[in-house]
Amino acid sequence: MKRFNWTNIRLVLMFVLVIFLFSFTSKRSDKRKLTKCNITFVDDNAPFVKQEAVNKLLIEYNEELTSIEKEDLDLNMLEKRLNAHKMIEKSDVYLSIDGVLKAVVKQKTPIARIFENGSSFYIDYKGDKMPLSNNFTARVPLVSGRINKNNNEDLAALFRLIYDDAFLKKNIIGIQIMPQGNLLMHNRNFDYQINFGTLTNVEQKFKNYKAFFQKAVLDSSLYKYKKIDLRFTEQVVCTK
Repeated sequence: MKRFNWTNIRLVLMFVLVIFLFSFTSKRSDKRKLTKCNITFVDDNAPFVKQEAVNKLLIEYNEELTSIEKEDLDLNMLEKRLNAHKMIEKSDVYLSIDGVLKAVVKQKTPIARIFENGSSFYIDYKGDKMPLSNNFTARVPLVSGRINKNNNEDLAALFRLIYDDAFLKKNIIGIQIMPQGNLLMHNRNFDYQINFGTLTNVEQKFKNYKAFFQKAVLDSSLYKYKKIDLRFTEQVVCTK
């Protein structure tokens, strides 16, 4: 008859004890009430959404925070609720061990403001429509004209290029979409009009414009021009 292996028996008993303690503490933890709610905005330089609005989305029906048990929270549902907000691009909601409900919120990034048929809205970095905010006005190019399914993707790419370029972001303040599809642009500090042409060879046209600008600004000749034509990719044509 084999002897009992007391070492193995002790290991089994310890394993059972650990499972019991873990289950016990988990149940106690689930029964704990929430203590507070912390909201962090990834970029708080553009407060399109106020913290109070996010709080209301997290704590439904204005329920008292300290009356909510941890086990009653559906974190996935809370994330979906935040992500459905028209000003929010993405959120991450989680619960700390000490009962703090935390939400990390990334707001949408507007890159252009459209004026169309008497209405106004933003285009965000992904190319989607974004409503205006009562809390903050983005400093982006003002765009007038018709945006449709034939040009929206190309226009969104153009707006992103302007937004990502420090020079263009600072200088291009207005864009007119003409009926034929040509674009007219306006500079922040000078009165001339930029005839950009169609949405072709966009990067090369901007490259030509920046090279022309850096040269012309040195001799103050920019004040003399009324029109800057970028339609020809190998040259910049200026009209006084």
